Amino acid sequence: MADPSPGQAHVRELLREHLAAHPGRPDIALAEHLLALRSLTGLPAESKGLAPGPEEPARDAQESMSLRIEKVLQGRMLVTAFQPIRELSTGRVVGVEAFTRFVSDGSDPAGEWFAAAAEAQLGSELELAALESALNSAIHLPAHLYVALKLSPATCLDPLLPGLLEESMVAVDRVVLELTDALADMQAAALADALAPLRKRGLRLAVDHVGSHFDSIRQIRQICPDFIKLDRHLVAGIETDPLRHAFGEVMTDFAEQLGAVLIAEGIETSDELAAVAGLGVTTGQGYHLGRPTVRLRDWAGWKEPVHEVRPLAGR
Repeated sequence: MADPSPGQAHVRELLREHLAAHPGRPDIALAEHLLALRSLTGLPAESKGLAPGPEEPARDAQESMSLRIEKVLQGRMLVTAFQPIRELSTGRVVGVEAFTRFVSDGSDPAGEWFAAAAEAQLGSELELAALESALNSAIHLPAHLYVALKLSPATCLDPLLPGLLEESMVAVDRVVLELTDALADMQAAALADALAPLRKRGLRLAVDHVGSHFDSIRQIRQICPDFIKLDRHLVAGIETDPLRHAFGEVMTDFAEQLGAVLIAEGIETSDELAAVAGLGVTTGQGYHLGRPTVRLRDWAGWKEPVHEVRPLAGR
């Protein structure tokens, strides 16, 4: 990766200072950091309600989204939902994936929030706030479950990440960082180096959307993930589509060669479940196996079973 510009280095140093000033409260530190950034860039602390001129609609729209993101960070307006990841041979819940829900005055999907934040140069701030929310919620999960947290490669490379994980009450060996975007050139080697100390302590890595935008086998080999996730677009209709089925066979073999666990995402029917299980896929998630939920009583139901669990339907 290219070295940060002097301006970027200054912004990172400011964020470190704010985090140091508020130990254990990254939400307050991030909110303070955002206010400082607005001051540095000459933006007003509050919207003045002026109508945009015809020459500045894009900039005003970006400033409006920045303000909405700041409100979310300042008010801790983030809620985490967890979706169970099940062992297909028994139905036992072995882990969860965290999904961010935004408490706001709009109904924008979470993906749009993160995309807009990245465009407004606030991507890492929002991702780290979502990570903190998920880790705080994860203390209410059964202790045997691992927790998969979605992060972009850029945020995985952020030097602030190790400190946030170390301050969490969730053990590092229960954390799985799930890469949500394709890696840029040279990013795979940088990512492997940056995460090596945490991985020695038990941190695990997952590659998301395999078969969609994360298509570089060479990059996957470089980072040696612990989990590989088959994208929903591959799982949908896999029971009747020979090409999808063939790709699933290839990925099952590839995961076995790497020593990685293959997870099928987006399983929505019993036929899809039977097809991926027949390929030798050992774990999966999707609406057929359990929807994301914010309810503590649902999370409590994922406790380690005392007796043997019956295989899922379709096995």
